[in-house]
Amino acid sequence: MDKQSSTLYTVFRYVTIGMGIIGIGFLLLAFLYLYHQQPTPQKISIAPTITVTASPSAVVLGSSNSAKCHAVQVDVSDPQAFLPDPNCTPGVIDPNVTQANLFTTICHSGYTQTVRPSVSYTNNLKRQQIADYGYQDANMKNYEEDHFISLELGGSPSDPKNLWPEPHPSFNEKDKVENYLHSQICAKVMTLEEAQAEITKNWYEIYLQIK
Repeated sequence: MDKQSSTLYTVFRYVTIGMGIIGIGFLLLAFLYLYHQQPTPQKISIAPTITVTASPSAVVLGSSNSAKCHAVQVDVSDPQAFLPDPNCTPGVIDPNVTQANLFTTICHSGYTQTVRPSVSYTNNLKRQQIADYGYQDANMKNYEEDHFISLELGGSPSDPKNLWPEPHPSFNEKDKVENYLHSQICAKVMTLEEAQAEITKNWYEIYLQIK
């Protein structure tokens, strides 16, 4: 091969290599372009969304002249759908439970047993509050002395304004709501204050969303 042919061959080879590199570059650019055109996936929350629904027709209990307090049945078709009188049982929090110490208090297994009041205390209070609420049925077995803000949500263990004779025995629908809100707190989906506000606003509305 003469010198001129050798030079042409070398030039041809480098041109071919260069075109190959340019072609690969175009392919990479096309791939990157198509990749960036794909929509970014949205983050989906696994926590159920609580929405406020219209309350069914309510029935007020304890209408006797001696009744100091009046429970409200917010759904007449559900024998467990009761709310306490907000003037008598507004709900009281335990100041010892805070957002900062959740995992040494309510999110720590067995905590509620360390603060639960004695049965003798709650039974005496239940007897008095059944009269205060003006219930015609005075059989204590038909009521649960309920912590309106439950212990697992940081409610006061013994303040009478956080306890009331709920007109049905335990385990019940409100317990399911309390367990749900407790799990939301301990999973850091909801703050302690938010959960306490939800349970006192209308726990039954939450129940309708999670049942």
